[in-house]
Amino acid sequence: MRIARFSIDGNVAFGAVEGSTAPGAEGELVLDIIKGIPFADFELSGTKVPLNKVRLLPPVLPNKVVAIGRNYAEHAAELGNAIFDSEGRPEAPITFFKPSTSVVGPGDPIAYPSFSEDLHHEAELAVVIGRMCREVPRERVKDVILGYTCANDVTARDVQRREKQWARAKGFDSACPLGPWIETDLDPGDLTIRCTVNGEQRQLGRTSQMVRSVEDLIVHITEAMTLLPGDVILTGTPAGVGPLNVGDEVAVTIEGIGTLTNKVIKRG
Repeated sequence: MRIARFSIDGNVAFGAVEGSTAPGAEGELVLDIIKGIPFADFELSGTKVPLNKVRLLPPVLPNKVVAIGRNYAEHAAELGNAIFDSEGRPEAPITFFKPSTSVVGPGDPIAYPSFSEDLHHEAELAVVIGRMCREVPRERVKDVILGYTCANDVTARDVQRREKQWARAKGFDSACPLGPWIETDLDPGDLTIRCTVNGEQRQLGRTSQMVRSVEDLIVHITEAMTLLPGDVILTGTPAGVGPLNVGDEVAVTIEGIGTLTNKVIKRG
């Protein structure tokens, strides 16, 4: 099931997306409005609205976004970072936060921060948590996942290098586009991730290239902290990250989910 969060006539609701998003598919997409919220038992109301008549919002408003750095070996290498020890074992994942205020939805602008001159895209698979959890054993990981969506871990690369930590570089307003919806029925083990800027391909990778899997990451994160319904985990980006400029349109496409598109604007 694809679950979208949307606004219509000033009201915010969740809905199940019906129809095919495949190229050339006939018919328009519609939303069957959900009774309740997707983090508990819910029913479809049978009341349907065309997707093109609503404004899609970020699919969740997370309490926190827990992000993982250097989870693709080629991306780590392109930035000059090592992720394996002298015996070839992967180092512990680099974990950081993006605040809830950094989250924007599909079609929302990415505001180029005034304190940076080197903004980069980072296409990522995002995991949406469906229930409160802590110290999750590997065999229970699937039980705590609601589904998956597309993410762009937008980064002020010059600030990241200059400040030696990532709070401002990756946590500014609009630095975490999410969407277009949550796909609940998906195996994340080997999905294509693609990023284009103005239609030109910049990143192309597969989730099977992750150094640590979704299961590894959730076990690792929940050893330290409680995750709440709607929290989001960003799982790292494949190689090919690069600059964004004002006026650029950046799109993240993940197999089995869809495409998240945002335009870069000058921060007012």
